[in-house]
Formats: sequence, structure tokens, C-alpha cells
Amino acid sequence: MSTAPGHSPQSGSPQTRTRRKAATPDSAFADGQPAWHFLIDAGALVVLLGLGLLGFGLSFGGDPYYLLSGFGGIILGLGIGAANAHLRLGLLITTALALAVYLVFGTLLAVPDAAIAGFVPTLDSLRTLLLGVVFAWKDMLTVGVPVGTAGGVLIVPFLSSLVLALVAALLTWRARSPYLPLLPVLVLFVTGIAFSTNAAFLTLERGIGLTVLGIAWATFRRDALRRNSTRRVAVNSPQADSATARRARIRRLGMAAGVIAASVGITAVAAPMVSAGDDRKVLRNVVVPPFDPKDYITPLASFRSYVKDKKDDTLFVVKGLPRDGRVRLGALDAFNGTNYNMDPNGSGNFSKVGDAKSINTLADTSGVVPTNDYSISINVEDYQGFFVPGGRKTTGISFDQSGSAAAAGLYFNPGTDTAVTTSGLSRGDSYTVQVSDPAKLEHGQLTQYDFAKVSLPDPLEVPPVVGSQANDLSADAPTAIDRVRQIEAHFQKTGAFSNGLVSEGQLPSVSGHGSARIRNLLTAKQMLGDDEQYAVAMSLMLRHLGIPSRVVMGFYPEPTSPENGAGEVKITGKDVHAWVEVAFERVGWVSFDPTPPKDNIPIPPDPENKSKPKPQVLQPPPPPQEPADLPPDSSPDALDADQKKNNPWLFWGALLGALGVAAIPLVILGLPLLLIALLKARRRKSRFRDGHPAQRVGGGWNEVVSLATDLGAAVDTRSTRRESAAVLADAFPATQGTTTMLARRADASIFGAGEPTEEDVREYWTIVDGSLKEMTSGMGFWRRQQARFSPRSLLADARAAMNAGKGASLRGGRVSLPAVSGFIAARRRRASGSAGAPSVQQGPVQQGPNQQGPNQQGPNQQGPNQQGPNQQGPGQQ
Repeated sequence: MSTAPGHSPQSGSPQTRTRRKAATPDSAFADGQPAWHFLIDAGALVVLLGLGLLGFGLSFGGDPYYLLSGFGGIILGLGIGAANAHLRLGLLITTALALAVYLVFGTLLAVPDAAIAGFVPTLDSLRTLLLGVVFAWKDMLTVGVPVGTAGGVLIVPFLSSLVLALVAALLTWRARSPYLPLLPVLVLFVTGIAFSTNAAFLTLERGIGLTVLGIAWATFRRDALRRNSTRRVAVNSPQADSATARRARIRRLGMAAGVIAASVGITAVAAPMVSAGDDRKVLRNVVVPPFDPKDYITPLASFRSYVKDKKDDTLFVVKGLPRDGRVRLGALDAFNGTNYNMDPNGSGNFSKVGDAKSINTLADTSGVVPTNDYSISINVEDYQGFFVPGGRKTTGISFDQSGSAAAAGLYFNPGTDTAVTTSGLSRGDSYTVQVSDPAKLEHGQLTQYDFAKVSLPDPLEVPPVVGSQANDLSADAPTAIDRVRQIEAHFQKTGAFSNGLVSEGQLPSVSGHGSARIRNLLTAKQMLGDDEQYAVAMSLMLRHLGIPSRVVMGFYPEPTSPENGAGEVKITGKDVHAWVEVAFERVGWVSFDPTPPKDNIPIPPDPENKSKPKPQVLQPPPPPQEPADLPPDSSPDALDADQKKNNPWLFWGALLGALGVAAIPLVILGLPLLLIALLKARRRKSRFRDGHPAQRVGGGWNEVVSLATDLGAAVDTRSTRRESAAVLADAFPATQGTTTMLARRADASIFGAGEPTEEDVREYWTIVDGSLKEMTSGMGFWRRQQARFSPRSLLADARAAMNAGKGASLRGGRVSLPAVSGFIAARRRRASGSAGAPSVQQGPVQQGPNQQGPNQQGPNQQGPNQQGPNQQGPGQQ
């Protein structure tokens, strides 16, 4: 018995199949593909998932440990996926294995601070891992950046990478789809963006890399799976020569290069629109942290109490404060008519501190001002409060063991350099503050810079006198900085200083900084007050002029004091001060001191003329008056902030916006598929509706051939319909009878006498639809989708059209295809025949004198290797 070359006689015997099944029974890797194909798959997944993992970088402040955690999760996830594919593990076993890997390796990669020697699991680390599945996501969003590596925040990149790498591996080696593994890659990419900050990290580079590598890898997998399927499924198709195969490869490479170029272009154009900026939407901006600065009384309200009640009390001891250095307590940017406070939507937001040693490493460093880096140590004595004394441009705070409770509740606002601890500071707390203090610029240096654009809340209930005096004082200022200097000089020169300490010889001075107090300050014959009033009045004037300003409260010794510049300074209540800061472009916030010197002596009031009292005359009671119509309350609704906080659209709208922006690569990948689906729908509609009935019958046959082409059957475009039906019968045995009948009926409709009726056309297309369902009935869902979006039949149509155009041009514009001459002859026979010729009946076609079998030729009729009218391959209708 003869055998095919390369095949053993017993290759199909049951014994051989049993031995093969026993050798490699279930492994997904035993399908004939080279081992390096699977290595390429694993390498591509590591790189693609790694591009998404890099999105977490800014949240961790550049700490490389998150990379170890994330890539560890990727490798472990791919390993579990490979084991599942090789051993054909079930869902429960795979889930249990993933959970075990998460608990065993999670201690080392996600919670090393709770492990013994950094890697041995403990009860604390296991508890953190289990609870972190639910709570780590919120903790990462409510902790200020950089979030650090403690507290279980590393669970987010580790668990995300582990789960999505496992899903990608299963879709790659079990589902065997070239495109589905890109979905978990995109999910990790979106997750990295959603849990990042407003800043961008290699947005354009990562987007281009994801697009190019994703398309290249998907194309490689599609071709590899197609070649492997061709080797296993025998399809009776003619062998293409090497030149044809080479041209096909060149066309595929050209199309892939075009898609990649278009994707790179779209990504490059879209990247600037979704890059860093205040409008960049991330989850960190919409998840409300458990802290509201309005819950804490503004420190400026306690200004006079420090001066009167604690003027000689040592609040805290500072070591390392340079000469003329200042200790900041809080920066205030919102005025509501009663006091100056901090606004959640002001120049910065409070967030919980994750890594207190580097709390402001992501601050803007593009300024031109050199900095003086130093550290100060603060030991708390009589100071009690929630605001943490620090320095200007604080870059880190490290609490000693005694201040562990204060460190646990620490919140920081990098926009205002203000720190608050929810547990409060008390005697005995000590900590170290790292400061990067910008150098002080002279007046001439500031003239070359304009004011910065800072988002600040509008002040409320400001007295009108503030605006009128601000306009008068700055009317003749030649430069922007001169407007600020003239207002500052006005208070310094014309104002008088008084803390209200009458016992020390000062004139009485009312405390507070509300609208009434500022109005009295500016309308009095002699301005009288202290830092609290002068700083607020100057800031309100600058805000009226559109200049970004805020009030800062803090402590520093007097410039002439011997403690100024000393190694150790005892800060007392009399060292409290308030000043104004103005924001300049590329410079930052610059300090101004409007408070007049303490030796500015107030002008004594004019003596009052004594008058003789007049006898009192009893006056009649005034007539009753109608109650006055009070104007509606113009103050903002106190519930506005709560309504905004509880508005679900603030969260879901921003989340959907972030997902929409991050889904741009998915849209780019889906556009070619959508275009292919639209072209095929238009082609089917044209085949069914356009042309006379015979052409529409031929279009139904072409629809069958097109689907077979998309499913991988190679039909020679030069063969007749019956020859093509034989090829389709071998490729799709379930449709053998239907395709043969469709081919015969199409020939009979085109070559036979008479014209098919409209009912015949609809009946033929009904049979065509049934044949199409039979061809795909035994195939899986993804195989059917691959055929639906395959461009092979469209390319075959295009090649047929190009060949027809070439033939027409070579013959002076006349189409010389045999199909055309045969079709014209058939039309002439119909015209000469009876007008009422019967329509083609279903069943075997009877051959008359003018009808030939497949191997008979008559005048104007073709043999098996020549095309009759409308006897075309796919796409030649």
C-alpha cells in the first residue's frame, strides 16, 4: 500500500494516535510550533505589561522597589499561565495556585516592611495582604505622593501585574487568539494612569511603544497561528509559487507598516492633549481624602493669643535655623469675610503622607532661583496644635519615636508647604524637617518676571475701601513688582504698630482680621494694628488687582535679636509673625512684610472739646416702622462643598474621561476592523441589489466564495464555479451538497435561456445564507470572528479588479476576459428566444444542443479552463 511522502503507513492508526496522546496529551505547547515562538510571546507580554507598569512611577516618587514588585507579579503571572496551558489546569486549581503565589511571594514583593528579614512571611504581612486586596486601592489614592513602600501600597502594582499577566497568558496560550491578549495589557496601562498623578511620565514614548509592539506582536501571532492551522487542516488548494508567496509577504509587511505608521502618528498628535496638566483627570483628584482643612481653626485666629497669653512661653526649640530663617505654620489663601483660612480647591490640596522623608519630591523644580538646602530639628514644648511648624519648601519630615502618633496622622499640602497632623502635637514630640529654601531676590531681579497664574478662590465680603485704595496706591506703578512694593511701603510708612498690650504702653488695638476690622483699619485717621491686620489688608488689595497672594503665619526671632542665626533658637509667643507671599513666574512665592516697625509711634488723637451738658427733654416715642426687607444672603451656600463632594458625577465623569483617554490605543486598533466590517457589509448589499437578476445570482455565489476565502480556503480565481465547488467541498465537507447545487444553479441562471425572476433571486440568496451558516457551524466563536474581520476576500476582490483593468488597458480599453464574451452571447440568445421563456427550475440542469458539459466546447462556450459569463473567482463579479 502506497503512502504519501513524509508519512508513515501507521500514522493514522488508533495505536499511533494513542501513543501520541500519551506522550503529549493535553499540553497547549505541543502543537507543532517552535519553542522560540512561546519565548517571543512571553517576552512581548513582559515588555507590553511593563510599559503599563511604568505608569505607577510618579506615585512612588521614583522609588525603584515598585518595579521589583510589578515585574515580579508579571513573571509570576506568566508562570502560572504557562503551567495552566501545559497541564490543562481547571479554573479552581488555577485560582488556588494564584492565591498561594500571592501570599507566599507577596510578603517579599508587596509588604517587605512587615516581613522577617525582608522576605519571611509573618501574621502581620499575611493580614496586610488579605486586607490589601480590598483596601490598598483606596489607601494609594488617599496617601500623598510619593506614597512610599510601607503600609501595603505596593499591593496595587503587584496584584495588578500578577492578575493581568495571568489573564494575558491564558488568552495567549489557551484561547490562542492573536488580539485578545492585548486587552489585559491595555487594562494595566489604564490602571497605571488612573493611579498616577497629574504629571506625565513618558506619555508619548510609552504610547508609541505600546502601539508599535502590540501591532507587531499581534501580526506575528496571527501569521504563526494561521500557518500552524494550515499544516494541521488539509485544504485542497493549488500551491502558490514562490514569487506569489513573496509578493503576499511584501503586501502584508506593507500593510502592517502603514497601520503602525498611522497609529504612531495618531498617538503623537493625541499625546499633547492628554499629557500632564491641571486638567489631566486621574482618580487621585476625584477620590475625596478623609481630611478637610475647614475642620481646623485657622492659625491666624490665634495670633493675638500668642502675643498676649504666651509671649514668654517657649513653644518649641529649633536647631539649625539659618540667619533670617523663618518657621512656617501655615499658608492661607481663602478669605470668607470673617477670617483667612485654607481652601481645599486653593493653591494646593492636602493628602495623607505616605513617605514622610520625601513628601515634596514631585514639586515643580523648573524655577531659576537657587536654593539653600538645610535641615532643622524641632522639639515641641508648650506649643499645642494641629499645624506642624516647618520650613519654606519642605521636602521631608522625619518624626522620632516619640512622635509616631503625629506621623501616623500627617497630611501635607505641597502647594502651600503646610503640614497638619490629625492627632495634634504635644510636649515631647520631636522631628526633623528637610528644607530647600529658595534664595531671596532683590527688587531689580524681580522686575523681569511677571506674576504666575495660580488658581485661588475669590475673596468674599471684601470692604469696598480695599479696592479703591488699591487702585489709588498702584495707579502710577511702572512695573508689576512696583505695584506690590508701593502697597507694601504704604503700610510700612503710614501705619502704626500695636499688639494691644496696653500694659506695655501700647495703644488699644482690636484683634481679628474680618471685614469690619479691615475696614476700620483703612478708614481710620491713623492705621493701627499688628501683623495680623496689615498682612490681610495687603493681601486683599493685591487680590483686588488680580495679583496672586496669600497670608502666611509663622515664627522667627527679631532681626536684631542675638538668637537670629544662633545654633539653637527658643521660639516664644512674641516671635509670632504674619507676612504676605506673591507668586511670580519661574520664581515661585516671594515674601513681603507690610507690617510697620514697632517703633512707629501712633499720632495721638485730637483732644475733644468739652461741652456743657444740656437738659434732657423727654421725646415722644418714634412711630412703629415696617420691618425692612433684608437682601438675600449673598454668601455662598455652606452646603455647596458637601454637594460637590457627594456628587457622583464628579467621580464617575472623571473616571470615564480617564478611561476614554487611555482607550485611544484600543480605538486605533479597532478602526481597521470596523473598516473591514463596513466594506464587507457594503459588498454584500451591492451583490444582492445591484445589476439584473442573473448578476445578482452570481453575486450570491461570490458571497460563498468570499467567506471560504476568509476561512482560509484558497480558491483559484481562474477556475469555473463547479471546479470551485469541488474545492469548497473538500475544505468544508458539511456543505458539499449545497455548494455544488449553488454552483449549478448559478451557471443555469447565467447561461440558460430566460431571465431569473425576483423570487428566484431571493430563493437563491436564502440558500446562500444557509450555506454560509453550514460553513461556520463547526467552528468556534473566535474563529468565526477572525473570518468576519479578515481582509483576504477584500484583497482578492481588489486583485481581480486590478487584473481586469490591466487586461482592458492592453486591448485599447476593451475588456477581453472570456467571461464578457460568453456573457454577451448568452444575452443575445435570450433576446432571440421567447420573451416568455420559463424561468430556471431547481434541479439538475438538462443540456440541450447549445449547452455543454464541463468538458464540451461549442461556439462562444468555454471548457473547464475557460471562464463563462460570470463564472469568476472571488471578487470577479
